[in-house]
Amino acid sequence: MTTTINHLDHARRHAGAMVDTAPPDPEVPERSSGRRQFSAKYKAKVLAEYDALPRSARGAMLRREGLYSSLITTWRRQRDQGADAALARPAGRGKADPRDREIVRLKHKVDRLAGELDKSRQVVEIQKKLSALLEQLATDSTAENGERT
Repeated sequence: MTTTINHLDHARRHAGAMVDTAPPDPEVPERSSGRRQFSAKYKAKVLAEYDALPRSARGAMLRREGLYSSLITTWRRQRDQGADAALARPAGRGKADPRDREIVRLKHKVDRLAGELDKSRQVVEIQKKLSALLEQLATDSTAENGERT
C-alpha cells in the first residue's frame, strides 16, 4: 500500500520544515547509458580482494567500488559453476562436427566451379570474336577476289 502526502508548500513552510537558503543546483547528474558490465578480470580481482578483507572492512570496500553484496554472491556462484564446468570438460580438442567439414568441402567446390564457369564464359567470348574476325576476313577476301576478276 502506498501513502501519498499532498501538502501545499505554504502548509509545509508553516509546519516547521527546514528552509534551504542555498539555491538548488541546476546541473543534472549524468546518467548511465545502460546497465554496468564487469569484465571477468575485474570480478576475479574484486572477489579476491573481498575475501582477503576482514568482515568489518568488506562494506567499505563495496561502497568504494559502488557494488552490492548480492553481486559478490552472484559472482562467486558464477566462478564456482565455471570451475565445475571447466573441470568436467574432457581434456583435448572437441570433436569436429561432420556438417562443418561438409560445408567447407561444398564451399570449395562452389568456388572451383565458379572459376571454371568464368573460364568457360571467357572462351565463349573469344570464340565469338574469332568467328566474327574470320567472317570479316572471309567477306573481305571474297570482295577483293571479286574485284580482281
